[in-house]
Amino acid sequence: QVQLVESGGGSVQAGGSLRLSCTVFGYTYSNECMGWFRQAPGKEREGVARIYTGSGTTVYADSVKGRFTISQDNAKNTVYLLMNSLKPEDTAMYYCAAAFGPRLCSSVVRGQTDFGYWGQGTQVTVSS
Repeated sequence: QVQLVESGGGSVQAGGSLRLSCTVFGYTYSNECMGWFRQAPGKEREGVARIYTGSGTTVYADSVKGRFTISQDNAKNTVYLLMNSLKPEDTAMYYCAAAFGPRLCSSVVRGQTDFGYWGQGTQVTVSS
């Protein structure tokens, strides 16, 4: 049974940093699109960043480019989201998700519902 477990969320002041982790259990990834998504209260869930585990290719939402970095550690079966220069508008529940193959990693906005595996989420709160 494949499980995705996120960790690393918390409360920080604006300008601070956090690193989120998403560990995959029950499966050794090698050819998947792994994505980070977020959902703020009253808003739709949006894509933040994606990485194709087969090549390490990444895509980012415009709102986080230059501030967030998605990466992977294959030995730990874990994908990370390093978030720097955090802003209050980054406050949200952050989720990681997985889908087989590279297709969904061509864009950060398309195919959200095609991700078959989701974690439980980790809360990020940024105060001004």
